Amino acid sequence: MAITRTLARRLVASRYEDIPEAVRHEAARALLNWLGCAIGSSRHETVECALGAVAPFSGPPQAAVPGRRERLDILHAALVNGISSHVLDFDDTHARAIHPSAPVLPALLALAEWRGMSGSQLAHAFVLGVEAEERIGLSVFPEHYEIGWHITGTAGVFGAAAACGILLGLNARQMAWALGIAATQSAGLREMFGSMCKSLHPGRAAQNGLTAALLAARDFTSSEQAIEAPRGFARVLSTKFDPKVITDGWGERYELMNNMYKPYACGLVVHAAIDGCIELKREHGFHPEDVERIELKVSPLVLELTAKRTPRTGLEGKFSVYHAAAAALVHEAAGEAQFSEACVRDAEVIAVRERVTATADPAIGRTEAYVTIALNDGRSYSRHVAHALGTLARPMSDADLEAKFRGLAAGVLPPAQIEEVIALCWQITTLEDVGALARAAVPRA
Repeated sequence: MAITRTLARRLVASRYEDIPEAVRHEAARALLNWLGCAIGSSRHETVECALGAVAPFSGPPQAAVPGRRERLDILHAALVNGISSHVLDFDDTHARAIHPSAPVLPALLALAEWRGMSGSQLAHAFVLGVEAEERIGLSVFPEHYEIGWHITGTAGVFGAAAACGILLGLNARQMAWALGIAATQSAGLREMFGSMCKSLHPGRAAQNGLTAALLAARDFTSSEQAIEAPRGFARVLSTKFDPKVITDGWGERYELMNNMYKPYACGLVVHAAIDGCIELKREHGFHPEDVERIELKVSPLVLELTAKRTPRTGLEGKFSVYHAAAAALVHEAAGEAQFSEACVRDAEVIAVRERVTATADPAIGRTEAYVTIALNDGRSYSRHVAHALGTLARPMSDADLEAKFRGLAAGVLPPAQIEEVIALCWQITTLEDVGALARAAVPRA
């Protein structure tokens, strides 16, 4: 079956009017969450390093960098904004696989601002970009991820290419080329987790996907079966490719509706453990020094991804279930402050961290945990967290997302400007010019 061509035809045949109202609203939720993450990390060391490296080579000031006054050409803006929106590990995640917004929205926002496009055009392209990246990613999941590929980078490039191709008005053949150009740039290794390179993956996916669409718009050719061919993306990077995942149910369901938003600034797989620690401390009122030990029973994936026993940096702390549990218990929170360099090195947190044990149980789901906290006086409290806060079973409300945005943007934008950006995100489908949102997301002189 000609998967690449079929997907291309379906992408270009879609119309904004085809998108159900609930899906359009989810696009606004994703935009608000993504923009908050980008603004909140705009002064992060990773972003400073990236800007310092690429800004001298940037072209015309075509696009905004949320949270900052610098303007970059659209390709470098896509790169930097992809990095910034993912570096806190606070961005959205699909129920099964990919962080969907970080590879797609940086490319889309830069292109839409530069071209003066409407919010409904951006929302439509975003929904279709997420649909493409998720379906392609899920067609090779979980084996592709398990052998070491970071699927947000490897599949995200298809989402950025598809979304930008829609904004550029590509025809079906050009869209197939764009998907092929994206396929040959697919990259991202899980070995990079805990380093600055993890956030480079969606940044590059955004930049490379935008490049793919721009090239295809100029009739730059590629294979038109780049996904499914014997030496194409899916069969080179996986031995368990299921092409039906890409095409079945197209237009009947939308993968964006399986999107989840994080209340904590780390991988979703440790959120249930964090929930348990916070809930038990609040419920029983003990102090960190009262704790003899914390016992966690978690999914094997938790220890596969977050088994760093003694993290040395804030980024490494995000990949330590031991640190996450300890910081959550000490501070009754797990925001970016709890994954800072200072918190990772804090003596009180370290003392609790050394009392945390984690055991893997294949019967436990990846967003589930059993938490037991034993106290020095012999008391012991347990909590089964069947579904972590932020999952589809316990979703964050619109008000929760607004509160998260305010917390991330505080100190970067003044309060009145924060409220302006929130309002513009909810109004995205009625905006005549997406540039209004991009300009509102940067500090004013």
